Amino acid sequence: MTEFTPLASLAGGALIGLSAVLLMAFEGRIAGISGIAGRLLPPYEDAGFRSRLAFVIGLIAAPLAYGFATGAPVTQTVSSNVALMVAAGLLVGFGSVYGNGCTSGHGVCGLSRLSARSLVATIVFMATAFVTVFATRHVL
Repeated sequence: MTEFTPLASLAGGALIGLSAVLLMAFEGRIAGISGIAGRLLPPYEDAGFRSRLAFVIGLIAAPLAYGFATGAPVTQTVSSNVALMVAAGLLVGFGSVYGNGCTSGHGVCGLSRLSARSLVATIVFMATAFVTVFATRHVL
């Protein structure tokens, strides 16, 4: 069981929302992480390349900076089953391409824009997550 941290969760959610609003205001882009990361690879080097790179560097640096500032360890997923982790990564990548976006693009930005497509995608993401957790904890 994870700890209940309402203030940290509220602050994190507010920062995610703020970053999504700022990205839309200054770049005219939706903060979908899969799209931002995907456009870092060739042939997408264009005028927005530096801002996308800065965004991804910020995603990596933020938990490290938090850990450095507070002394708290950075929470991460660790598994000795490399094949399972590779399969999970490929499935997430395939799902974000097939679903035309990831949880951040649909769940944060799409729902705030009242997108019906994002509502359906978010319901599918969440239902899949519920089934996966139930199956791994109670069936397997």
